[in-house]
Amino acid sequence: MGMIKTIAHAWKIAEIRSKIIFTLLMLVVFRLGSNIPVPGMDRDLLAEVFSGDTGLFGLFDLFSGGAFSNFTIFALSITPYITASIILQLLTIAVPSLERLAKEGEEGKKKIAQYTRYLTVVLAFVQAIGLSVGLFRQALISTDLFSITVIVLTLSAGTAFLMWLGEQINENGIGNGISLIIFAGIVSRIPSAIHTTWIKLQAGEVSIVTIIVFLLFAAIVVVGIIEVQQGQRRIPVQYAKRVVGRKMYGGQSTHIPLKVNQAGVIPVIFSLSLLQFPLTITYFTPNTGFSAWVTKWLSPGGDPGVWIYTVFNILLIVFFTYFYTAVTFNPADVANNMKNNGGFIPGIRPGRSTVEYLTKVLTRITFVGAIFLAVVATLPTLIDQFTNLEVGFGGTSLLIAVGVALDTMKQLENQLVMRNYQGFLK
Repeated sequence: MGMIKTIAHAWKIAEIRSKIIFTLLMLVVFRLGSNIPVPGMDRDLLAEVFSGDTGLFGLFDLFSGGAFSNFTIFALSITPYITASIILQLLTIAVPSLERLAKEGEEGKKKIAQYTRYLTVVLAFVQAIGLSVGLFRQALISTDLFSITVIVLTLSAGTAFLMWLGEQINENGIGNGISLIIFAGIVSRIPSAIHTTWIKLQAGEVSIVTIIVFLLFAAIVVVGIIEVQQGQRRIPVQYAKRVVGRKMYGGQSTHIPLKVNQAGVIPVIFSLSLLQFPLTITYFTPNTGFSAWVTKWLSPGGDPGVWIYTVFNILLIVFFTYFYTAVTFNPADVANNMKNNGGFIPGIRPGRSTVEYLTKVLTRITFVGAIFLAVVATLPTLIDQFTNLEVGFGGTSLLIAVGVALDTMKQLENQLVMRNYQGFLK
C-alpha cells in the first residue's frame, strides 16, 4: 500500500508525472524494438537452435528479454555496455591514469563514461560479427558480404541505440536507464510464464497446491531480497573540531554505510558465466562423449549433475562476492580519507587500526551477503529440477528485478521528499 500511495502522490505532480510517462514510453520503444527481426536470418533454424539447453546463451537471452533467441535488432541488448562498464571499473584500479581520472570528480566521471561508450560500440561490433559469421552462420539466408554487413551493423546499432535510450531515461526520466531496460526485459517474461503454467494446470501436469506453495515461496524470497538489499551496517564516524580563521569546522557525527550485499548481482552473473560455459561448448559438439559427460555431471538438469552444479555455484558466488567487494570497497582508502579530514571511529585509533577494523566488519557482513546470494541463486535451480513448473524467472532475475524496483522507488521518493512528502521506504 505504501508503494501505491507513493506512486499516486508522484502522479499528482506534473513534473514527476511527465518523467514517469517519458520513462514508460522509452521502455515501450525498447519492447517494440525487441520484436523487430534482423533481416537475412532464417527464423525456423533459429527456433531449433534455442529449442534445448543453450547454456550461456540463456543468460544473454535473460538480459535481452527474449530478443537474443528471436535475433531481433536488440539481440545484443546492453550486455556490451555492462561488459565495458565492468572492464573500465577494473581498469581504474589497475591503471594509474584511469584511477586519477576517477578521482577528479564529475569531469573525470564524464570522461570515463565517454570511454565506456566507445568500448561498448567496439564490443558490440565484435560480438555482432561473432554471432552472424560464427555462431548463427547456418541461419543466414545469404552469406554474401552485403548481407553479413547489414546484420552486423543492425546489431551494433541496436546496442548503441539502447545505450542512448538508457542515457535519455537518466536525464529525463525516473531511475537508472540501463537497469530499467534489463528490468523490462526480465518482467516481459512473466506473461508467457503464467500462460505456460496455466496450460500445464489445465493438462494436469501441475496441481493448484504446487502453484500456491510456489507463490508463497516466491513471496518469501522477494521479501528476503528486499530486507538484505536494504540492510547495512553503519560504522559511526566522529569528526574533530578545528578552527580555521574565525570559524569552527567539524565536530559532527556521521556514519559509513556498509551494505550487506555490497557486490549486488555481479557475483551471480560471474558464477553463471563460468558454469554455463561447458554447456555452451556442448552446443558446438552435439552427440559426443564430452556433451553427454557435461550433461550428466555439470548440468543443472543432470543426475548427479544438479548437485555438483549447485555446489560449484555456491562456492563461486561466495568467492566472487568477496572478490568484487574487495575491488569496489577499499578500507585503506576510506581510512586515509577519514584521517585526512580529521575523522575517526570512536574507540578505534586512526590509521592501521581503522583499516583492520573496517576489514573485519566488511568480511563478516560480506559472508552474510554471499550466503544470501548463493541461496537465492541456487533454490530456483532445485525447484526447476524437482517440480514441473517452468516459470523462467530464476534467482538472478529476482535479484535484478527487485533491486531495480527498489532503486527506482528510492529515486521517486527523493523527488517527493524535495516537495516535503514522506515516502514509504524508511
